[in-house]
Amino acid sequence: MREQNRIDSSRRFGLAAVLLACVAMPARVAAQTPSYEKATAGTRWLENGGLTIKALVEAANLGSGDVEIGEITFPAGMSPSRGHRHGAIEIFYVLEGELDHVVNGTSHILRPGMVGIVRPADEVIHRVASTGPVRALVIWAPGGEVARIAPGFQQRPVGDDRR
Repeated sequence: MREQNRIDSSRRFGLAAVLLACVAMPARVAAQTPSYEKATAGTRWLENGGLTIKALVEAANLGSGDVEIGEITFPAGMSPSRGHRHGAIEIFYVLEGELDHVVNGTSHILRPGMVGIVRPADEVIHRVASTGPVRALVIWAPGGEVARIAPGFQQRPVGDDRR
């Protein structure tokens, strides 16, 4: 019985320590990171040959470069032959269409509701496998990819919705 009480007491202490850490951590993180102060429709459009990226979250509106989120549209028929790499983890969540997500030479067909993940060392090719365009949510963690790829795109503010 005495041994059981010691184990129960140890579990309660452990649970209390975890709860205390969970309460204290947000305060420490908040003190170190600028806060996200406003909701937006995004920051800018990047466009190149029918490929469009609407930058939804980046350092300009998040206040840090921890993560970036974009809505990307690949035009119908897009089928590049060469791959590329990213400096961050890239996560695709397909909203519309079918994307042939070729990672390190292996094809993965992503349909609406499916996720594809690319690590920084991976080589990826994004090809449209459907008859229409593909629209997806893309997340880069950590951020920095929008600034890295922006010079290869025409840019305009989100408020200029010619789409």
